[in-house]
Amino acid sequence: MPEPRPQAQPGGYGPLHGIRVVDAATLAAGPVVATAFAEFGADVIKVEQPLAGDPMRTWGERKDDVGLVWKSVSRNKRCVTLDLRQAEGQEVFHRLLDVSDVLVINNRPSALARWGIDYESVHRAHPRLVMLHVSGFGKGGPKSDRPGFGTLAEAMSGFAHLTGQPDGPPTLPPFMLADGVAAMAATWAVMMALYHRDVHGGEGQLVDVNLIEPLARLIESATLTYDQLGVAPGRVGNRFDASAPRNAYQTADGKWIAMSSASPNIVARVYRAIGRAELAEDPDYMDPVLRQARALEIDGLVAGWVKERTLAEAMGVFDAAEVAAAPIYDAGQLLGDEHLQARGTYVEVDDPDLGRMTVQAPVAVLSETPGRIEHLGRSLGADNEAVFGELLGLDPDRLAALRAAAVT
Repeated sequence: MPEPRPQAQPGGYGPLHGIRVVDAATLAAGPVVATAFAEFGADVIKVEQPLAGDPMRTWGERKDDVGLVWKSVSRNKRCVTLDLRQAEGQEVFHRLLDVSDVLVINNRPSALARWGIDYESVHRAHPRLVMLHVSGFGKGGPKSDRPGFGTLAEAMSGFAHLTGQPDGPPTLPPFMLADGVAAMAATWAVMMALYHRDVHGGEGQLVDVNLIEPLARLIESATLTYDQLGVAPGRVGNRFDASAPRNAYQTADGKWIAMSSASPNIVARVYRAIGRAELAEDPDYMDPVLRQARALEIDGLVAGWVKERTLAEAMGVFDAAEVAAAPIYDAGQLLGDEHLQARGTYVEVDDPDLGRMTVQAPVAVLSETPGRIEHLGRSLGADNEAVFGELLGLDPDRLAALRAAAVT
């Protein structure tokens, strides 16, 4: 059994120890990138607007007026406040960039230009800094300065058009899908930029990621099909005929099982499991191309078999036959899965606001330099003195003056 993932210990750790990231972004892709860096040892400084803070602090479900998503996304980050609309705030911000490696930001280009932190200005002042700009539409093009959120990207990427039942409306996800996919793409892009700087002796550069393109890349089969065949794929529910039988099947006790049969070997196992072993010898039901023409029939055979059995009965047969099937979990079942528990996928973390909170551990498991959770999201401006005083060397009088002027 794998050992549980390591818990917080004081001091520097991880493969990114020595890298400093300024997270000046808000909802939601940019901060998620910074979270990944913080989990693996980077010193991440979260810069927020005084008084208001990142909207994520109050976004989504809350307990005791504390945003639950904020607590997890802001893990391991030091939190400071700084008004970038004021000249003094911009001056302090540039001092912070002087001692940093990465800037993560998501404001519109016009706002960045007004504040003197557009890429051209930042690169002149800090040529080794990697600047990640995550935005709704990206640099260039007529929509560059429009406000953009994940919902718009989920619509414009083609995702919503493909998701849902054939006779139903386009479907948007009830979670930050486009932001999350963009964050994953942006994280490895920033790492490539740092590799170019530190290994190849290059300078810093702009990493330009919008919310539409990473998600569109995942469903590129739709545009490939349209480009080459002139067909725009539409909604097919949970089916995917290239992997038939592939669907969500309801059991006799009202639960659901998901199945995918991407390879012929798996298809044959399904037929044997549901008592139709003869189909495993029939090319019409086995050949990947011919099988697509019979996808509805095959889907019906599996659905009928599953419907006559409870979840436990059906999964017992499928597991024994090594069929690629799984129960469809809700949040409680996800937390209770014995395999994920053995891997330490979810961990309990002490928090001064919420007591103990269960959050997901860093996703990638590195054998020698694992990520970990030092603490969850801190209060607004909790680290102002440590960052502005100790790191930047501002004296107490200057700190008091900045507070009085509502710069911090």
